[in-house]
Amino acid sequence: MMKHVVCFKLKEPSEELLLKTREILLSMRGNVPTAKNVEVGIDFLHSARSYDIILVVTLADPADLDVYQNDEYHCSVVKKHMHAIAEASVALDYLVD
Repeated sequence: MMKHVVCFKLKEPSEELLLKTREILLSMRGNVPTAKNVEVGIDFLHSARSYDIILVVTLADPADLDVYQNDEYHCSVVKKHMHAIAEASVALDYLVD
């Protein structure tokens, strides 16, 4: 198993946009077959170093990451939305023991 983790800093992190974004990210459940699990969290601390929202996707293996990155739903719905609203992002991909 592996985890694909992405933290996003939004251009305009309103509560309404954060909730909409959470729902869009969670909509990968059932729509992106390689995503075994999808978790989304919204930051509540709002410190200077905080990012606004985190996505954690569980995948079977690194080969599934390539499939996930090019999945039609992921690209046309999720990436399209995130590219429009995100100011910055950082990612980490790691294998789970």
